[in-house]
Amino acid sequence: MLQKLNHRGMDAKKEQVLPLSRFVKQKRKQAGLTQIDLADKAGVGLRFVRELERDKPTLQMNKVNQVLMLFGYELGPVPMDRQKWIDEKG
Repeated sequence: MLQKLNHRGMDAKKEQVLPLSRFVKQKRKQAGLTQIDLADKAGVGLRFVRELERDKPTLQMNKVNQVLMLFGYELGPVPMDRQKWIDEKG
């Protein structure tokens, strides 16, 4: 599951595409936060942070945004390779 994260006011095309789980874990570690710290600061549960970092496919968008806002990001639509997606679905 790849998500391109857009920083407010920046050109989204210049940002690297990372899986959401890797992005959050990378940002958390750069900030020197444990999963418990991140959960507390974002106002979400520890279980949610763990599921987010493990790439759970069904997460509440509002909670994901609570976490991303700590790093100056939010979820948003991004262009994708539609043909690749169709080919993968068979």
